[in-house]
Amino acid sequence: MKTSELKDLDIAIVGAGYGGAAAAKALTLLGANVQVYEQATKIREVGAGIGLRPPTLELFRQWGIFGAMAAVSSPSDYFEILTATGEPILREQWPGIDDYPRQNKTRLIHRGDFIETFLRVLPPGRVHLGHRMETITDSGDRATVHFANGVAVDADLVIGADGIRSLVRRRLFTDQEPVYSGEHAYRIVISADDAGGLVVDDNLRMYLDDRGTKVYCLPLRHRNQLSYDITVLSDDDSWSPEITQDELVALMDGFDERLVEITRKLDMNELTRRAVFDIDPVGTWHTGCVTLLGDAAHAMLHHQGQGANQAIQDAGGLADALREADSVAGALALFQDERKPVTDELQRISRQSWDADKVDDVFPGQKPAPAGVKR
Repeated sequence: MKTSELKDLDIAIVGAGYGGAAAAKALTLLGANVQVYEQATKIREVGAGIGLRPPTLELFRQWGIFGAMAAVSSPSDYFEILTATGEPILREQWPGIDDYPRQNKTRLIHRGDFIETFLRVLPPGRVHLGHRMETITDSGDRATVHFANGVAVDADLVIGADGIRSLVRRRLFTDQEPVYSGEHAYRIVISADDAGGLVVDDNLRMYLDDRGTKVYCLPLRHRNQLSYDITVLSDDDSWSPEITQDELVALMDGFDERLVEITRKLDMNELTRRAVFDIDPVGTWHTGCVTLLGDAAHAMLHHQGQGANQAIQDAGGLADALREADSVAGALALFQDERKPVTDELQRISRQSWDADKVDDVFPGQKPAPAGVKR
């Protein structure tokens, strides 16, 4: 679309998570009038650590926000998979580090810092809190979003970036429900001083046993913290499952004693408990003036650490499509054509989960190393 046409666009984004915040930045840079509507009444520091991959960081360079993100994150060289007791299975450099004119190491960041940084780099007045969507009306070339507070917003383009339980998706595209993975994830961010000496560098380590239990240790050394995640098998599909400290410690039987001790001392009031869901691939993401983006379009399991990255890359892909196409409808079709094959495949791979026997399924040719041998 022509620059003048892009500047005339009114864009409403439903949701201010990873994808919504990134889309707001990317589309504001096109000159469009972008407004973000978030149901939360305040932006809080919630969530845990994530790894921002090299393609994501390259987008940040293009958007002029790499420095702001680098200031609240740590560069990481590799990730490591280990047995429950710490014997190495696989050490792998993050893919794509050297694929760009400037080296882009994966950067480890807290979700709260990510969201807050994005909101700071948006023009003032673009994010509207306390707006919980109720309905959306698609009129063909424009759409209207109705919120519970009585506000109605009319736009040339509406972006549903409202997560795995997206109302935009359910109202316009499909009523299929999220799919339970058979796992629970228990997450917390703790001080590095309480991590038993495990925070020694800026690289992600995952410990796994033969019962399907996985422990992710993602250091946030710029914060002197560790993002700690215990993922376990369970038949309970309650969205927010309950667990006691004794039960959690019992799940760590056979793990490195330092991990057991961390678990034993966790503040259970700070622990985030959730059943792990994704969605089946959605057949169509868009109409002529509404599109899904991020988890609303392709929520995936966390085993590959790609959910946030793909939401951000959606934002870049949508901005590119709007520049290249002749109309909003054409851009949304191009956006889906370019992005959906990528996210469909990552959804499939993410469902493979992890154990020592399956490492080669995800990293072909990288057989588990013998005990004591590092790669």
